[in-house]
Amino acid sequence: MATPSSSSPELPLKPIPGGYGFPFLGPIKDRYDYFYFQGRDEFFRSRITKYNSTVFRANMPPGPFISSDSRVVVLLDALSFPILFDTAKVEKRNILDGTYMPSLSFTGNIRTCAYLDPSETEHSVLKRLFLSFLASRHDRFIPLFRSSLSEMFVKLEDKLSEKKKIADFNSISDSMSFDYVFRLLSDGTPDSKLAAEGPGMFDLWLVFQLAPLASIGLPKIFSVFEDLVIHTIPLPFFPVKSGYRKLYEAFYSSSGSFLDEAEKQGIDREKACHNLVFLAGFNAYGGMKVLFPTLLKWVGTAGEDLHRKLAEEVRTTVKEEGGLTFSALEKMSLLKSVVYEALRIEPPVPFQYGKAKEDIVIQSHDSSFKIKKGETIFGYQPFATKDPKIFKDSEKFVGDRFVGEEGEKLLKYVYWSNERETVEPTPENKQCPGKNLVVLIGRIMVVEFFLRYDTFTVEVADLPLGPAVKFKSLTRATDMV
Repeated sequence: MATPSSSSPELPLKPIPGGYGFPFLGPIKDRYDYFYFQGRDEFFRSRITKYNSTVFRANMPPGPFISSDSRVVVLLDALSFPILFDTAKVEKRNILDGTYMPSLSFTGNIRTCAYLDPSETEHSVLKRLFLSFLASRHDRFIPLFRSSLSEMFVKLEDKLSEKKKIADFNSISDSMSFDYVFRLLSDGTPDSKLAAEGPGMFDLWLVFQLAPLASIGLPKIFSVFEDLVIHTIPLPFFPVKSGYRKLYEAFYSSSGSFLDEAEKQGIDREKACHNLVFLAGFNAYGGMKVLFPTLLKWVGTAGEDLHRKLAEEVRTTVKEEGGLTFSALEKMSLLKSVVYEALRIEPPVPFQYGKAKEDIVIQSHDSSFKIKKGETIFGYQPFATKDPKIFKDSEKFVGDRFVGEEGEKLLKYVYWSNERETVEPTPENKQCPGKNLVVLIGRIMVVEFFLRYDTFTVEVADLPLGPAVKFKSLTRATDMV
């Protein structure tokens, strides 16, 4: 018996349009369209036009020979997308990366929490550990991050003065993120060797797992070569084995308080540490690697008018509150809106997957569709969170979009954390356990910029994982707090 995914008025039930093509050939054709002939966004946009529907069938990469079944039901609007959050109806077992799962060698030969479905007992045990541990570090969030940011700004200014023209932000941001994540989640500080090599080791570990979902942007003449190398056969673990072992040992030797708490909750220390490394590298560092360049891309390109308004709000509030506190951050309505808008327009994790546990009826804006038990459901979040029927000027970055009562009502359509922004993470859901921390550090990043600078200009390009941001100028604040 199919159950509706919402309490909205019933809409006509239609067959899901689209298809998968011939076995083997259909997935490869869709893969080439997705990576090389059309590109990711046009792949989805053209099919919305072709089928006159934001719900349709297609194959998702990587396909043969990495994925044994690439068939999915695609959801591209704000109304159908949230079915992916309903773990009573959608299974999340081994589906974090979509239609394939990287070798368990990358995670110490265990299934980490991210690959578990909430119906598995171990999921709630591990996630409860993460949530309680983050809560215990609450008083460190702001001072540690401000300390890491101070070093980042010094490096950024030095690079800008050295080059005279332009300074790469991503590499400086990655080093800062690694330093912050290690100091927050462990009991120590990375030594100089780990601080220098850690970001690169995490980068390679991520690349070797996620390569089947990306294109490295080679000229089209080399597309067949690239496709054979990273989309046809899984990349092996052995090239990153040494780096992963160093990261694991660094966290194991520095994370006594986390591992002790894990043991009290009946979790083996080695299993807990592999989960901690995944949380640190995949969720935290990997998320920040995209979040910070994305945030500064959109704030930087928004222009001086937004910069002036942010600087005024930030400096006035910090002065009135006597410093940068949780209370001060809550009073900065424009700041909060800007961070939410960046998370809306370019979410750090664009894909969500699930597998129907039962027959489900979902609704888009104009139709209902039946998804059968066992079918894989895929949501491309940048389309869902830029749904023009929900957001006015949905393709534009509007800094004050979420200001005021009406603006705040739209937060339920911001899905970056694998849930609605109005929902909180629990041991029973799949929402990012660090959801509130991510929003907090995004806000602090912007605050610290406008405590120091009046305005800045950036140059932006695309990378396989997030944007590349280069600073062209930084104008020092004339009235620093």
